[in-house]
Amino acid sequence: MSDLQEFRASTRAWLEENCPQEMRQPMSEADVCWGGRNWVFQSDAQRIWLERMAARGWTVPTWPEAYGGGGLSGDEDRVLREEMRRINARPPLQSFGIWMLGPALLQFGSEEQKRHYLPQIARGEIRWCQGYSEPGAGSDLAGVQTKGVDTGAYFEVTGQKIWTSYADKADWIFCLVRTEPDAPKHKGISFLLFDMESEGVSTKPIKLISGASPFCETFFDGVKVPKEQIVGERGKGWTIAKYLLTHEREMIGSTDSALFRSESVVDAARAAVGLDGEGRLADPLLRAKIGEFLVDEMAFKVELERAKAWSRAGNQIGVESATLKYTGTELNKLRQEINMESGGFDALEWDFADAESNEKASLWLRSKANSIEGGTSEVMLSILSKAVLELG
Repeated sequence: MSDLQEFRASTRAWLEENCPQEMRQPMSEADVCWGGRNWVFQSDAQRIWLERMAARGWTVPTWPEAYGGGGLSGDEDRVLREEMRRINARPPLQSFGIWMLGPALLQFGSEEQKRHYLPQIARGEIRWCQGYSEPGAGSDLAGVQTKGVDTGAYFEVTGQKIWTSYADKADWIFCLVRTEPDAPKHKGISFLLFDMESEGVSTKPIKLISGASPFCETFFDGVKVPKEQIVGERGKGWTIAKYLLTHEREMIGSTDSALFRSESVVDAARAAVGLDGEGRLADPLLRAKIGEFLVDEMAFKVELERAKAWSRAGNQIGVESATLKYTGTELNKLRQEINMESGGFDALEWDFADAESNEKASLWLRSKANSIEGGTSEVMLSILSKAVLELG
């Protein structure tokens, strides 16, 4: 038996013994465990599952053990994920710390920052939000105007961010701040970390058309940020920001994202329109549309697995993240449109007193933001046209 086969056998045995049955059920966005100092577990099973996986380092399997990870190789990580899928095990923890900040700290953080923040992220003790976009700096992210004035011992941060996901629930923020006002816009930005309970920080939820409020306006009024909480070199945060965006775009485009979790288009269509005498969907036009979608989705999953294997081998995703982000989010928009189409007039019903009954319409409305957040589809195509096709 090879080392990898032995690892698979031991992993399978451990998961069977340690994953609670309740954590082997299909998961909706409402079931995600985000962690953080104010997190309230939905059940003992959710708490136990996180504690057991974190103790083993398997919330972040490939991170070094010194930073709270599992120290697994790329192949071992693949086996772990396959074995979790085999028993339908839910991810024990999801967070912007794992998806975005963690990789950036591993690449650019000081040793002290890695040892301080990464284990807390791995154990789900800090919930992070992302301070990037501003009212006047969305697609042109390098135009951020939130300023950090050097007062000697700390930066005094003043400004505003917008579309800050879950800022009202986050413990800390990783934030782009202009610390060198006279430098060219790409060269005057620093990457700062600070507590959302710091004096001068306030948030205001933004209510979406779907009725949910995952986004916030975030305001900074003279927030004091110690200088040791800058990541990398002062004024060179744009390099870190770009690196982090590749991980964000990969996360948004991934079919593992909680945004994409819904019943399959096939099941929804069968329930809505029924089958014909030959066991096929009764609506031939809808049947053709779903068939085309499933082929595209299968091709995307193959591309996604290829990119993950490339990353597990120690390579940087780079411009590939734009491909994944564009394709994944456009596919999800189509997925939700098909579900709405198969639901007919019933899917358009909206009950303000019963939010759960609006799931189809809510997911459809929410999917429109997929092609905006993390960089618009137009920006992704522009990146690909320059980097791959060498246009412009």
